[in-house]
Amino acid sequence: METLNSEDSARVRDVLEKFGKLPVPVAEIDASADLYDSGLTSHASVNVMIALEDEFDVEFPDAMLQKSTFGSIDAITSAIARLTD
Repeated sequence: METLNSEDSARVRDVLEKFGKLPVPVAEIDASADLYDSGLTSHASVNVMIALEDEFDVEFPDAMLQKSTFGSIDAITSAIARLTD
């Protein structure tokens, strides 16, 4: 699994904090925890995806537009790492 450096991982958490509309602080969520169980809605995940595309200057291909891509912070960082590699 590809990973991001700590600075980019922090950028992912910042995007989640701003656009995820989660009921708990993102800092309290373990990187492997299920974000949907933590309160992420499908609508908010779309906003997160758009914000991530802007933040990292990438575009998620159709094949990555699935719930599992945004299911955890680890999954998101892995997806971003693949897109920025």
